[in-house]
Amino acid sequence: MADRPGSMTEPVAAVGWTRTLLICGIVAGPLYIVVVVLQMLTRDGFDISRHPASMLSNGEQGWIQIANFAVSGLLFVACAIGLYRVLGPASGPGGTWGPRLVGVFGVGMVAAAAFSADPADGFPPGTPVGPPTSISWHGMVHFLVAGVAFLALSAGCFVFARRFAAAGHRGWAVFSAVTGAFFLATWVSIFVLQGARAANIAFAVAIALVLVWTSLLAKHRLTLPREEQSRGTRPVG
Repeated sequence: MADRPGSMTEPVAAVGWTRTLLICGIVAGPLYIVVVVLQMLTRDGFDISRHPASMLSNGEQGWIQIANFAVSGLLFVACAIGLYRVLGPASGPGGTWGPRLVGVFGVGMVAAAAFSADPADGFPPGTPVGPPTSISWHGMVHFLVAGVAFLALSAGCFVFARRFAAAGHRGWAVFSAVTGAFFLATWVSIFVLQGARAANIAFAVAIALVLVWTSLLAKHRLTLPREEQSRGTRPVG
């Protein structure tokens, strides 16, 4: 049976390549989190209350985080394609922009692999303590692509929250809205409260939460029957 967006003839949410693409999304968040946590526990001098995970791209073992950004980003791009295939323009609110925003986030992660953040505040060991006195061109590009990616994913949370609310899935609507709001608030807080360890830790937790949300979203779309996905938003036939 053909696996195409908009089809109402299939009894499950995704088959064939669409299923594979959504499984990529399920794997992406946990993979990124596990690799970062393992590095936190093994990289000398790294402190999540002082250093963002992106700084793990520096040093002799920096290739691990670079690969983590690249692989996880590509998995999120695949997830976005899978979400678009089971949703798409005909499925109602958020069917187009929800997947696109997830895709922008994935592309941003891949770009973060290509343009590394600068060393700072004692990491890697040997780096002067405190903020860097200057920012390299690749560090500036990293900052810019990260900003676009973070804004896209937080916006994606709100887009899907609206979609879930319209479909009557109140739990998912609240989960999506709270995740987006927490992520956005903690991201802003690291600029307002520069150097505050509590703000840095809160933002790290928010990143983990939004990555888990994205993976759970992929799982939800993978297992939800098409009839329920589109009930009240798209005609059958």
